[in-house]
This record gives sequence, C-alpha cells and structure tokens, in this order.
Amino acid sequence: MPIVFFRQPLVSCWLLSLLVLIGGTPALAQTPAKPRPTAVPPAEASVRYRSGKSQLDQGHYAAALAQLEPLAQPTARFARAADAAYLAAVAAARLKQWPEAEQLLNLLRTEYPTYPNLPDVLFLQGQASFEQEDFDTGLKALAQLPPDKLTPEREALKVVYLPRIKERTTWLRNLKRYPDDATLARAYADRLVFGGAYTDADRPQLDELIGKFGLDRARYTPRPRVGKKSSYNVAVLLPFELNDPSWQTQRKNQFVTDLYAGLRLAQDSLQRAGHPIQLFAYDTGADTLALKQLLTLPELAGMDLLIGPVYKSGARLLARYAREHQIVCVNPLSQDGDLVLDNPWHYLFAPSAATQGRAAAQFALSTYGAGRPGIILHEDSKDETAFANAYKATYEGEGGKISTLRRFNPDVDESLAAAFAGLDMANASHVVVASDNRRIGPYAIRQLQLQPAATRPGLVAPGSWLDNPRLDVGQLSAPGLYFVQPKYFAEQGLGYRRFRQLYLQRQRLPPSQFASQGFEMLLYFGTALFQYGPAFQANLAGAEPVPGAIFDGQSYSGGAHDNQVVPIVKLSNLELQVLR
Repeated sequence: MPIVFFRQPLVSCWLLSLLVLIGGTPALAQTPAKPRPTAVPPAEASVRYRSGKSQLDQGHYAAALAQLEPLAQPTARFARAADAAYLAAVAAARLKQWPEAEQLLNLLRTEYPTYPNLPDVLFLQGQASFEQEDFDTGLKALAQLPPDKLTPEREALKVVYLPRIKERTTWLRNLKRYPDDATLARAYADRLVFGGAYTDADRPQLDELIGKFGLDRARYTPRPRVGKKSSYNVAVLLPFELNDPSWQTQRKNQFVTDLYAGLRLAQDSLQRAGHPIQLFAYDTGADTLALKQLLTLPELAGMDLLIGPVYKSGARLLARYAREHQIVCVNPLSQDGDLVLDNPWHYLFAPSAATQGRAAAQFALSTYGAGRPGIILHEDSKDETAFANAYKATYEGEGGKISTLRRFNPDVDESLAAAFAGLDMANASHVVVASDNRRIGPYAIRQLQLQPAATRPGLVAPGSWLDNPRLDVGQLSAPGLYFVQPKYFAEQGLGYRRFRQLYLQRQRLPPSQFASQGFEMLLYFGTALFQYGPAFQANLAGAEPVPGAIFDGQSYSGGAHDNQVVPIVKLSNLELQVLR
C-alpha cells in the first residue's frame, strides 16, 4: 500500500536536517543490538511498525531503529517492509549511523524496487554517501532523481557537501561525468578561487566555467598572490564594547582586554625578533550590527591576517568575509569545529571538541586496551556531543568497543541519575564523562567510588575539573583518572616564566589564561606570516608540530584547521604529568 500520506512530512524533516547539517545535534543513545530477522506475525508486526514510527516522530531514534529494522528484512515477511526500511534508514541517519543507513537503503532498492517513494530513498542515499565522503556515489544517487522531484533539496544538499571534496581528481572526474551540473561547476570555481586551490594552469578551465554557467567574472577573478613582505598588518576584531564604560561591562569583558594584552605582548616579541607586525583593533560590539559595518571598511580587505571575533554569530560572518577576500582568519577561543568546516581560510587556535574526542580515544586504547568496553556519558550540549561522537567513532574504528553512550542534562537531577543508572562498570575498562559543569565532577567520582576498587573502571574527564573547588587533591589524583587538557602549560617552564615576567612589567598584574592564549596565538601565526607569506595554508598542512612558547604546541598537519595538539594529563604528587 503506498505511503503517500506521510511522504511530505518526511521530506520536510530532511529539509530541516539540511539546514542544521553543520550545527545539528542528533539524539544519542546506546546503539541497540540488532534483532535476528525472522518472520513476524502480522498483528505483532503492525504493532511494532506503528510503535517504531511513533518513536521516530518523537525523536527517539535508537528505539525507532530497533523496532523498524527487523521488519525491513525480507525474512520478516511484513507487508510494509519497504516503508519500515526507509523509516529505519531515516532513524539511522538521525543517529548519524551513516553506514547502517546506507545498508538499509541498499536493501530497500534491491528487495523492493517498485517502492513508490524512491526519490526520497535516492535523496537520503546521496546524503549518506556524502557523509562518508563517497562523493562519486552521492552524486550518482542524486543524478538518478527524476528532474521534477526534490530539485531544490537536491541542489541544496550539493551546496552543503561538495565543498568537502579535497582531491582534485575527484573534482575533475565528476565535472567530466556531469558537464551540465551548474551547482557542481560553481562549487569547483569556489574551490579554485576562494579555497586557495587556484594555479595559473587552472585559468582556461575557470574561464570556461565562468562563460558556460554565467558566473560573475569580477567575483571569480583570483586575488593576486602576495609573496613575503617585510611587515604585516593584522586586524583584531573583538567585542571591546568601548561605548559602554560601566563597571559591569568592563568586568564582563575583562577576558577580551586580557586577550588583547597578550596579543600586544606577542607583537613586541616579534618586533624584537625582526618581524614587525602592525595590530589594528576594531570594536565589534556585543551583536553583529557593528561587525557588519566594520566589514564594509575598504582597509579591512587589505589586511594580511584577521583575528576574532569571539561570539559564534559574528564568527560565521567574519569567516565568510575571510573566504571571499582570501585572507586567513583565526578564531581565538572557539572549540566548534563546524566553524572551520569547508573554509580553507578559517582556523581555530584551539583543538575542536571533535579533535579532543579523537585524541582522548586514541589515548584510552593505548592505556586501557581493547579487551573490555568503554562507557561514554556526555552533557547534551553541542561541543560535548561532538566530543562523544568523535570518541566513539575513533575508539570503535581502531578496534575498541563502547557498550553505552548516554547524554544528560547536568542541571536536572533526574537526567543525571538516569545517565549513571544501571551501568555495567564492573566489566568496563573506563568511563568517559564529558561535561564542564561543576556539579558533574564530584557526582561522577562518587559514583565510581561506589564500585569496589578491584573492579573500578578508569575515568577520562575534562581538564576543567582540575579547577573545580568542589574536588580535592585526593579525588583528582585517583588512580586511573586522566584529564583532556588542551590548555595545559607548565607553570615552571622557562617559556611561561619569561612571559609572566614581561606581562607583569607591562600590566602590573599576573597574566590570565586569555592573555596567555593571545600571546601564543599571535606568536605562532605571526611567525607563519614571515615564514611562508599570507597564504600559508599548504605550508601549515605539511609542517611538523611546533612546540609552544607557553602551551604544549600547535599543529595543523594534514590540512586540519583546528589545533591537533591535545595534551592528556594526570595529577600525581601535586604536579601535572603530560602523558600524551
């Protein structure tokens, strides 16, 4: 029986997903064990189907997948198996279990070729392939859509995913395969001009694309490459809020003042090393209005490096400006890897939450081994979800197993209690708790201490717990407790002591963490300007990790646009030991 009656809501659901592809947070839960597919009595199958569809509508994707996937198998002999397969694929996709979603879609197309909603299947199959960076298959699936079906959605999907193609051969192969695809052509022109991939040898093809698809020639004229210079101009765009002198605003913005003070001190250090940099400070205010006005200033387009801003809405605006004007932009504080996704001109100074998750998982495998499973509990925020997803994918991708993945609201007692309830800690190698909330550290450690010492699992936690006054030294130095601390630095190290001395001389105050970050950031990227010139992306991608003057180091190897150096530390004898 056709399911036209619910086709439109599902398409709308995917349109919503497309709009939040970068920032969306899927519902996460422990991956259910796959039931053994057998024939299901019709009455029971109908109940399961209705239950699974209801769970999907309510956002309980793991439960929906558990109900619907067995019904999709031919051996289940369910009359609406094709519908079950599609809805199960939707649930898997919402869980970001892309291989399983693709497997279900392949099953649907093979076993139920007359399925009336095949356009929806092809659309979802295109996204599943794109998510797994199989761009050839994704484009092939979308090309099979009828010309009059899902056209706006299809082109919007390509706009989101095509910029993620890195290999030139993939671009050229698909341009040859789909010579009349305007979205693909524009994406490649963007890659050449705004993605920094253009060379003189690309001029004929770029001219051909401009002429064939009516692209704006002025917009798609590459900016002349600037070689090394004797000095560089750096714009600093931060919310100083100078128009509000109230003590409340000044106190709230102290971190901005500290960050800029660190930048100024690094400017002095670079000057003494024969690397003069001119800093130009711009007040972005507390909203995007002032930033939008600043971005109209002609002088900004002549800068060699942009630093800022600190709020996410402004960060996206400046990132777009940096790409269009081909100026490297560095976000000083954010850990949101989505901000630098698909933008070769945008960097994070810090490791993203996902990079921290991958590094922590690799450390856990080498420390605990893969013999027993791990448990992940994380706060239901964007960064912590990204950390947990990356941890699980890396840990399982390298041979380990995660038995439980749960999220919680740290401010709701019932949610917190449910996250820790019924955990099989005796058979787990370690527990990962991802939350900076100050009540979580004491709660999690108490829960682990209820377990007998002989079977107590290890614990991987955020470095912010080290500054939690609710935790004492005895708790923080417990055996098997490790901290992911991207902001680690040795207070007795020569670099920090020298920086602290210079900062005290100038500011008459000890430096805050933000001052340290500002100093390290300009010292690293300022040095890169003098070493490689303003378009240094390819050079950073191939460079070895660089030890930091204060922090553990910086690395953007392999084309990463967030720092790949993620220290893992342990507190022992009142001192932090770096283990990774």
